[in-house]
Amino acid sequence: MPDLFLIGEAWGADEDREKAPFVGAAGYHLTQMLAHAGIRRTDCYLTNVFNFRPPLNDISAVCGPKSESIEGYPQLLTSRPTYKHWRGGYVRAEFQPELTRLAAELVAENPNLVVTLGNTAMWALLGKTAISKYRGTTALSTHTATGFKVLPTYHPAAIMRQWELRPITVIDLAKAQRECAFPEIRRPEVMIYVPETVEELQDLATGTLAKAERLAIDIETSGSQITCIGFAPLKGLAVVVPIHDYRRSGRSYWPSLEAECAVWKIIRNVCQRERPPKVFQNGLYDIAFLSRSYGIRVRGAEHDTMLLHHALQPEMLKGLGFLGSVYTDHGAWKQEREKTWTIKRDE
Repeated sequence: MPDLFLIGEAWGADEDREKAPFVGAAGYHLTQMLAHAGIRRTDCYLTNVFNFRPPLNDISAVCGPKSESIEGYPQLLTSRPTYKHWRGGYVRAEFQPELTRLAAELVAENPNLVVTLGNTAMWALLGKTAISKYRGTTALSTHTATGFKVLPTYHPAAIMRQWELRPITVIDLAKAQRECAFPEIRRPEVMIYVPETVEELQDLATGTLAKAERLAIDIETSGSQITCIGFAPLKGLAVVVPIHDYRRSGRSYWPSLEAECAVWKIIRNVCQRERPPKVFQNGLYDIAFLSRSYGIRVRGAEHDTMLLHHALQPEMLKGLGFLGSVYTDHGAWKQEREKTWTIKRDE
C-alpha cells in the first residue's frame, strides 16, 4: 500500500481520453515536482475528487444553489467563475457518489498521508477552501473520509498559470515526503506563559529571559500602540505580556497605571540589554515601532527570520504564517486565532 495518496480535482481532456488521473500536461509537471521533492510517482496513489471531465473544464458545472447541495459540505466556489452560466457555489447532491467512491479508495488504501492538490480536493477532505491560507500544514480530514492526515498544496494546473507557485509546491511535497512516514499528526510541544503579576514578569525577566542563549521577540500592534509583546527564550516556551485588553473598562490588562508602568520598565530592560542576542520576524518594523512609539532602543538584534528566509528563497512569500508552514510542524495558527486589531505588516 502506498503511504502517499494524492487527490486532484477532476479529469482534463487527456485524463478523460485515458480514463486515468494526471496523464496530461498537469500530470507531467506533477511528476517533475515529485521528483524534485525526492518522491517517485510510482510510490504514490493518484486519484481525483471527480472522475469525469466537467464541461469546459470548469468545476462550476457541478455546482448549484445550497438547496441542491450535498448535506454537510460548505460552499466550494465563493465568487462567480468564468463558466457562462453561474450555477451557485455548492456541489450538487447528484455528485455525492463521487465522494463515496473517493472515500472507498481512501479506506482501501489507508495511506499515512493524503496530499490534496488545489481547492476542490481540500474542500472534499477538510471542508475548507482558500488554499493559500492552509497549504503546507497538516490537519485531520473532517469530510468524505474522516481521520486521515491531510497536507494541502497547489494543483499542478494552477502552477501552469502561476509559475511562482512551483517552488512553494515543491517544498510542500518535500514536507509530504517526511510526513508520510507516519500516520499521526505530530505537533511541537509549546508552552505559552502569560504572567498575571508584575512580580511574575520580573522573575522571568531576570531568570529565564536573561539566561536564554537567544531571545526571540515579537510585537502585536493596533494603531500607534502595542497590544502585547512576546518573548521566546526557548524553542518550546513563549512568554506573552498583554498590554491592552479591550474587554476591560480601562482597556488595560494590568490592574493599575502603576502596574502597567512597572511592566513597561521590565520590557525596556529586556529589550535594551545586549545579551542575550535577539531574533525578530520583520524586525525593521518591530524595532522601529518600539523606538518611535515608546522610546525603547533595542540592543543586541542578531537575526531577522524574514530576511534569512528571503536570502534562501527570494521568490517566496515572507510572512510568519508562511514561514511556519515551510519550516515547522505547527498547524495553520493564523487561521485558528480570533480576529484582532493588529495592523502589523510582515509580508
